[in-house]
Amino acid sequence: MQRIASFKKVSFEQFESDFKKNFPDCGDVRRIYDSIKLPQRATSGSAGYDFYCPVDLNIVKGKSVLIPTGIRSEINDGWVLKIYPRSGLGFKHRVQLDNSVGIIDSDYYNSSNEGHIMIKISCDAYDDGHTVTVSAGEGFAQGIFVEFGITFDDNAGGVRNGGFGSTNANKK
Repeated sequence: MQRIASFKKVSFEQFESDFKKNFPDCGDVRRIYDSIKLPQRATSGSAGYDFYCPVDLNIVKGKSVLIPTGIRSEINDGWVLKIYPRSGLGFKHRVQLDNSVGIIDSDYYNSSNEGHIMIKISCDAYDDGHTVTVSAGEGFAQGIFVEFGITFDDNAGGVRNGGFGSTNANKK
């Protein structure tokens, strides 16, 4: 297997800014930041790196929550990190990413938000009133590194600055 990436934390200042936007009433952000674990594979045969929830969450059916993970990934050119929900949450609670699959490009690492990976999930369970609880430190998503190719006549030259939908801003 090729070693093509590394996970790091974003700065405390970046995490605090993004976290307070999404969880304005949360307590000690420094404690939350200090407890963030870098994504890990559970077994030597696992393809996915588990992303861990920074706080306790209750996700109500039909609602979404944007989770600042505190994580960034430095990825070699020619590779992408694809983010999916953990399969157990999907099977048991129909937890899904709001954009189906998260795509973390290699140039996202140098974005103005330090390449902060934020994951928006929702619960689409069958029964009304369903709530899924995700505890702090529990894996809720997984990331898989995938190699990709480009066309022979590719001439992309834009520069990324941002996250969700930012590459459209580069098109004229």
